[in-house]
Amino acid sequence: MTIDPVRTLHTMAVELGAMAQNGLYYATDKYDLARYRRMREMTGEILELISATDPAQLRAGLDLELGHATPKLDVRGALFDGDRVLLVKEVRDGRWTLPGGWVDALDEPRAAAEREFAEEAGLRVRTTRLAAVHDGSIHNGHNPVSPWHVYKLFFLVERTDDAAPQAGLDGETSDVGFFAVEDLPELSTGRTTAEQLALLLAHHKDASLATDVD
Repeated sequence: MTIDPVRTLHTMAVELGAMAQNGLYYATDKYDLARYRRMREMTGEILELISATDPAQLRAGLDLELGHATPKLDVRGALFDGDRVLLVKEVRDGRWTLPGGWVDALDEPRAAAEREFAEEAGLRVRTTRLAAVHDGSIHNGHNPVSPWHVYKLFFLVERTDDAAPQAGLDGETSDVGFFAVEDLPELSTGRTTAEQLALLLAHHKDASLATDVD
């Protein structure tokens, strides 16, 4: 079995950061609090070693996290036209993905997926089914610039208007289009993989399939 040292260090950093966050939330002893603050600093130092992200940005993100550490939630919407799926091109890495993003506080997951779709692809949609709940660290090999553990919800969606797709409404996408699942552009795999698109196509074709849950 081949071990990827970058992915291993990333996994360790995410776990260390969660332990530090929980300790800072629950501990009362000043010496314990100092140890947990050092653990948080070590999390940032490990991530700095394996990524090109600005250290100040990493540390600021870690410092903003309060309370008990839990995974973050990412939602994605899959709109099919036959065997073709709608994808958007991400400004950040120039690669393609399903429209989607973080769920905000007080968001319903369905509403979050519909909002992200409208912002990134310029289409109003309605979620129809939850097709998959994936652990992003398993399926998407999340990029070491992120100190977070992420769960991903994949919804099938259908259009509610006849507008033409339009990218860039939120400044995060630069192009949009339909692609055959067998002939995909370069994917932003931290967001969406070819295997996930194939799974979603199977759910699009067969409504009797059970939700794929890690």
